[in-house]
Amino acid sequence: MTPTENLSQARQAFHAHLAQTSDSPIGLEIHHAEGSWLYTCDNRPYLDLIAGIGVTALGHRHPAVVAAIKRQLERHLHVMVYGEYVLESQAALAAELARVLPRGLERIYFTNSGAEAIEGALKAARKYTGRNALVAFDGAYHGDTMGALALAGNVTFRAPFGNLPGPVFHLVYDDETALAALDERVAAVVIEPIQAEGGVRIPHAAFIQALRRRCTELGTLLIFDEVLTGLGRTGQLFALEHFNVTPDILVLAKALGGGLPLGAFCASDAVMSVLSRDPPLGHITTFGGHPLSCAAGRATLETIMEQRLWERARRAGNFMQQQLNRLFAHEGIHIRGAGLLIGIEFPEVRIVRQFVAQTLSRGVVVNWTLNADRVVRLAPPLTISEDEIDFAIGTMRDAWVATKKSA
Repeated sequence: MTPTENLSQARQAFHAHLAQTSDSPIGLEIHHAEGSWLYTCDNRPYLDLIAGIGVTALGHRHPAVVAAIKRQLERHLHVMVYGEYVLESQAALAAELARVLPRGLERIYFTNSGAEAIEGALKAARKYTGRNALVAFDGAYHGDTMGALALAGNVTFRAPFGNLPGPVFHLVYDDETALAALDERVAAVVIEPIQAEGGVRIPHAAFIQALRRRCTELGTLLIFDEVLTGLGRTGQLFALEHFNVTPDILVLAKALGGGLPLGAFCASDAVMSVLSRDPPLGHITTFGGHPLSCAAGRATLETIMEQRLWERARRAGNFMQQQLNRLFAHEGIHIRGAGLLIGIEFPEVRIVRQFVAQTLSRGVVVNWTLNADRVVRLAPPLTISEDEIDFAIGTMRDAWVATKKSA
């Protein structure tokens, strides 16, 4: 039997018919998932330290989320384009979000994804200010639609796609002196308060606060992209709390849908209202805020709030960082993080690729970051246990020994 014939039907279809995102996908064939664990079709368990890239904040198939999805299934699925009918799951989730968000972000627009939420935020900013220019930062990642891609801080990802929407100007992240370049042409500054794909970069509070002041002076809208950092990931409910700064628009996704597709951009009534008039339906979506996704999102948010999971993320993250610092002491490897968003910075890209492969082969899923390929990013479920962290550290210790031998 040839290697191709030995593949499962799903694997064959994956390689033959699914559009590929790279030449070397991870390729785990997932049968089911539960809690912090993935199980492949040969019943091998993998500890998921990336949570679907920050999506499964409660772990896979959390009972509260599954129950909420089942209840919604019994009522209805899609019934109308977003914003025309009163749907309980949408309205209830919007009300819950408005209750926990900072004042001034009480109007919620649901989308299918983080990139779509970024696009909506950019449209609102341009229409509200009457300006065109946008500002982003080196190391930034905001999604892969054309407008979001134009904000990307890595020219390698922008260049192959020609002239992107703009003008977009890129400034140096965490550099107060760079903010002098902002002027009255700028509709919005888009920033991740903590960069994830940029290598888990945590800026100084003074930088974020200076950015807020500068945007206020110029009448420029400040957009925080908390697609990955929102909802407890960094040890606060929202990463903005680390800096005591409220943006004009906040973008959420990933954990927001509890494992189903859901994004949102949140702003004041004044900012958001520009999308509903002159013309009406100035920003619409068919499937944004799907009833199933909103039901799952509400259950997720309620669980995070009831269990104060941002505090658990802070404790678990501190414990994991302590263990990682012991593991990599005197190895020239740097550990940084906020809550359960942790970066491990290695001296060489080659070592990173070997370490990731060695860790995966031992049953723990980790990955590197798009805009900082010497950094391995960890973003496990907020519900990960201390025993699971111990297992992860032990596995990474073995993987590191094997990596050094093969280097």
